[in-house]
Amino acid sequence: MLELFKHILHLDFDWLFQNFGTTVYFILFLVIFVETGLVIMPFLPGDSLLFTAGLFANQINKISGEPYLNITYLIGLLIIAAVSGDNVNYWIGRKIGLKVLHLKFNGKSLVKQEYLDKTHSFYEKYGTKTIIMARFVPIVRTFAPFVAGIAEMNYRKFFSFDILGGALWICSLTIAGYFLGEINWIKTHIEMVALAIIFISILPIIFEVIKARMAKK
Repeated sequence: MLELFKHILHLDFDWLFQNFGTTVYFILFLVIFVETGLVIMPFLPGDSLLFTAGLFANQINKISGEPYLNITYLIGLLIIAAVSGDNVNYWIGRKIGLKVLHLKFNGKSLVKQEYLDKTHSFYEKYGTKTIIMARFVPIVRTFAPFVAGIAEMNYRKFFSFDILGGALWICSLTIAGYFLGEINWIKTHIEMVALAIIFISILPIIFEVIKARMAKK
C-alpha cells in the first residue's frame, strides 16, 4: 500500500499501468474522491494528476496497441468522483463538524456563534462562486465543501454549483493534458510539467498571502 501511495504522489503512471492495468481507473477515482471528500487528505495530487491522466489517455500502450486510458470514460468517472467526494465532505461538515464546533469547553463553545453566523452569511452570498473557484486551488478545494457544510449552505444550491465546478475542473485539466500531450517536450518532461501545474495552482494562495501582509503593513 505504501508503495502504491508513493507512486501516486510521484505520478508514476508507467508503474501504475504495469502493476494494475485497467484497475488504474479505480485508483484515479479513489484519489480524486479522497482528495475532495476527506478534509484530512488535502495533500493528494489533484490538478497534476488530472493533467497527467489526460496525457496518458492520448498515449498508445505498446502491448495492447490502444490508448492507456479512454478519455470519455476517464472524464465521466472522475466527475462522479469529484462531485461525490465534495458531497461527502459537505455532509461531514454539516453533521459532524458543526456538532464539534458547538462543543463546550469550560462552559464556552469552541467557536463563537458569531463566527459561525458570519461564515453562514458568507456562503449564502458568495458560496456559489467559492464552490466553483475553489476547485482550481489545491488544499482550498478540500476545505471549501467542508466549510460549506458547517455554514449550512443551502444544499440544492451547493449541489448544483458543485456539479458545474467539478465538471469544469475535470474537463479542463484532462482535456488540456490530452491535447498538449501530443507535444514531444511535454511527453518527455512530465514531472516538470506536473510541478509547473502545482505551482500555477497555488499562485492564488501566494497572492492572497502577500496581499494580506501588505494590507497589515
